[in-house]
Amino acid sequence: MKLEDFPQDIKPFIIPKQEGKLVYRCLSCKTEFGIEELLYTCPDCGQLLLIEDLYFDRLKNISGNTWKRIFDYRKMLSIPQLKGVFRYYEFIGSMIPLESIVYLGEGHTPIVEASPIFKEKVGADFYFKNDGQNPSASFKDRGMAVALSYLNYLIQQNKLSDIIAVCASTGDTSAAAALYASYLQPHIKSVVLLPHKKITSQQLSQPLGSGAVVFEIPGVFDDCMKVAESLSEKYNVALLNSKNAWRILGQESYSYEIAQDFEYDLSNIAVVLPIGNAGNITAVMSGFLKFLDAGIIDQLPKIIGVQSEHADPVYRYYLEPDVKKRKFKPIPVKPSVAQAAMIGNPVSMPRVIHFVNAYNKKSGKQNVFVAQVTEQDIMDWTLLANKHGHIACTHGGESLAGLVAAKNQGILKEEESAVIKSTAHPLKFSGFQQMYFEDNFPAEFGIMPDPKLINTPVLVCPKDLKELPSPGTPLKADQFKIFIDRISKEIASILDLIKL
Repeated sequence: MKLEDFPQDIKPFIIPKQEGKLVYRCLSCKTEFGIEELLYTCPDCGQLLLIEDLYFDRLKNISGNTWKRIFDYRKMLSIPQLKGVFRYYEFIGSMIPLESIVYLGEGHTPIVEASPIFKEKVGADFYFKNDGQNPSASFKDRGMAVALSYLNYLIQQNKLSDIIAVCASTGDTSAAAALYASYLQPHIKSVVLLPHKKITSQQLSQPLGSGAVVFEIPGVFDDCMKVAESLSEKYNVALLNSKNAWRILGQESYSYEIAQDFEYDLSNIAVVLPIGNAGNITAVMSGFLKFLDAGIIDQLPKIIGVQSEHADPVYRYYLEPDVKKRKFKPIPVKPSVAQAAMIGNPVSMPRVIHFVNAYNKKSGKQNVFVAQVTEQDIMDWTLLANKHGHIACTHGGESLAGLVAAKNQGILKEEESAVIKSTAHPLKFSGFQQMYFEDNFPAEFGIMPDPKLINTPVLVCPKDLKELPSPGTPLKADQFKIFIDRISKEIASILDLIKL
């Protein structure tokens, strides 16, 4: 839709102004730092940082109803920079010029309602939000779009050049980082650190295909993360993990899209998502809080974070009901099919504690919960989701298993609908489906296939067929007729088809 076709009262707001004053704010000592240089932790006390708009209150001068119209009309724009996560520009990167924004098609992923029969099976009303339909096939693109747009801004301002961008990853972060960095070459070179033989072959192929330098390191993600942190502290590199506060800003768009998709009415809505490195649940809470503060929504949805019992440090932390007695303890992890969530020491844990407290306080009640699920449940619900018409990765299966657990525990109420986060495309994790169908999961996963969920191909090749086609050697006409007829009859017999 062309700008001149928009209503007159909305036109002045559609193309955003470069306003606001963004600063880094320390979670602990509250010290402010300018954004002219890359920072990941507080130079004074070492705590994590958030990005804060000191002029946020200016956004309250526009009514909530007007903001809704602004976002709804922006949805019709053909300007690339405002089609993705920057549709919500004023709430994400209000000082980044439009010409610095990198847009590769991220954001605006669909919310898909569960089929009636699947709702009945789960026992709840729910939707999948398929973030696997982002460019690199995971939700990580949301944060990378903002982090790399910010780097692009610094490059254009001649404040940075020849950047080495580093990230540790369980697969999805590296794919997103490498993709967005390759778009900005030769100014940015991507380097990724992966745990050796702990990611799928599909995920490994992505950063390699985007031209990143890939280092495989013994251990698990937590070990890779410590190396990445060491590099960012001692050398001139840009860290692209969720320790980078710009990543959190981009991932807040997930909240904004949910609000817009439900026409800004979030009463009786619960958002269910895996926790992993804890950056995403942090961003989701932060985003909803901002929309509430600006009057765009009038109620905060319930948040349900999910962890596998093989990697559940956040779940264990919140098992203690007494806030004063809670103490976070990193844990060793066991193998998980939800590989991106196989993290025993989440980098964003301090942010989680901060935002859970703020979220519950604004809600006037406990409104953030953490559910624990088994590896068996993750795989079974992943397969069931895909068998019922959904595009669910193992992390989407983890979220769905968490929804079922929350419902059984009375956390999800009868009148509530849930939005399930499927973080990536299932093709990235197709190896786990194959292991399930072939019943060859290593014992440490603790997964026993349900025969009712196993699906394998059936070879149709009757023994009485003497001539078979092969590449480059087609059958003669009479032989081919016999082949087609015999194969058809065999399939009809297996399916018990009724002849016309």
